[in-house]
Amino acid sequence: MSRIGKNPISLPSGVEVKIDGLKVSVKGPKGQLDRTFTGPLKIREEDGKILVEREVESREARSLHGLTRSLISNMIEGVTNGYSKEMEIVGTGYRVLSRGSDIELQLGFSHPVPFKAPEGIEFKVNSALSFTISGISKELVGETAAKIRKIRPPEPYKGKGIRYKGEFVRRKAGKAGK
Repeated sequence: MSRIGKNPISLPSGVEVKIDGLKVSVKGPKGQLDRTFTGPLKIREEDGKILVEREVESREARSLHGLTRSLISNMIEGVTNGYSKEMEIVGTGYRVLSRGSDIELQLGFSHPVPFKAPEGIEFKVNSALSFTISGISKELVGETAAKIRKIRPPEPYKGKGIRYKGEFVRRKAGKAGK
């Protein structure tokens, strides 16, 4: 039995969940998320808790049991509190600028790099060298942060680039001079 999958998910106040077979809609104070799950699973609500159960004991059902429970839990957490990731920029002359709901990154290229905010994502520029990505979908926040980091990943010699706040970049020694 999946240790994660068998734990019930408690519903906080102000959150409504609609379950239609394997389609789950979660509505809360921050917004609404919908997701359709697959596999031989049964999702049901009982006494203010959501339970995910396997219909059959197959390899597929075992592999999807914990995942489905975690995804539903993340949906509930997202519409209740939301998710955010802080990013920081390291490098001389590097900076981030707010352009309405989008951001513009100056990262040592010959041109500024505009980044359009996907639907459901908000950018907040904290300073010239840090910004926050926030939204209700954990998956979308993480994916957006990864796409931004990919524009100029931190390099190991000087540590320049875009990184997650608190990320450790392993540094290498440069060429040994005579």
